[in-house]
Amino acid sequence: MFNAKEEQKLHVLSIQSHVVYGYVGNKSATFPLQLLGFDVDAINSVQLSNHTGYKVFKGQVLNAQDLDDLVDGLSTNDLDNYSHLLTGYVGSASFLRRIAKLIHVLKQKNPDLIYVCDPVMGDNGKMYVPEELKEIYKSDIVPLADIVTPNQFELEVLTQKSASTFDELKEGIKELHKMGPKTVVISSTDIDGKLTAIASSLNEDSMLKIDIPKIPTSFTGSGDLFAALFLAHYHLQKNIKSAIEIAINTLHEVLLDTFKNAQAFQDDKVQHARKIELRLIQNKAVIEKPGTKLIAELF
Repeated sequence: MFNAKEEQKLHVLSIQSHVVYGYVGNKSATFPLQLLGFDVDAINSVQLSNHTGYKVFKGQVLNAQDLDDLVDGLSTNDLDNYSHLLTGYVGSASFLRRIAKLIHVLKQKNPDLIYVCDPVMGDNGKMYVPEELKEIYKSDIVPLADIVTPNQFELEVLTQKSASTFDELKEGIKELHKMGPKTVVISSTDIDGKLTAIASSLNEDSMLKIDIPKIPTSFTGSGDLFAALFLAHYHLQKNIKSAIEIAINTLHEVLLDTFKNAQAFQDDKVQHARKIELRLIQNKAVIEKPGTKLIAELF
């Protein structure tokens, strides 16, 4: 006999970008989540040939009507039974507003649903989504999130305050908590020459930091991978310290292997973006059982 509650167990609806080639958005999130025991239904906010770091990219940006059609099909067939909602890159204001309505519907169907919001807006001081999305995230999306995973720049955008020191970072995290999320995870900060991730939970009354050895290049899709890993391990481990440690150790091992592989490329005609596509499939064993070299401590 069909049981909707049973179907909700470890079942994620992931709304992010999609690329035909490479690993960003849903391509970064789906495989790791599946390896860790989660069913994943993916809705693609944009569909591109490859990510935007290549010299050419082509594809489509979905709008609110596109999302309506997909959500209506799921709902009509009673297929919208989820334990988690994960959102990442969205390129359309109407699409993002429609997500806010969807959150209410999914939480009404399953009051225990956990919404993990990765408010993808930019990095390194630069916005790469339309400016109007900033206010939608602040007023309509982040207040509905249980867990939010911005990077340092996105924290500043959401709070409209500098986060260039650790004291400012703490204050910014407190501001995000006031907006609604019980759990705030800053996926990466670069302060005083150190790369650090921060995790804060009101439920556990703790704020933790974990220092991360720097790798001398930048990666596309790493934030998407991190959000998926943290979603999985926070559910599986039931505490924020274990979740941030496992997620960061997994991410760092994948990135380090990707970097080492890129250095082995001999063909100078290969675009740099292609050389540093995340090596997810090759790191299946790492995703399933990472090391524990990097340890979180009270912040």
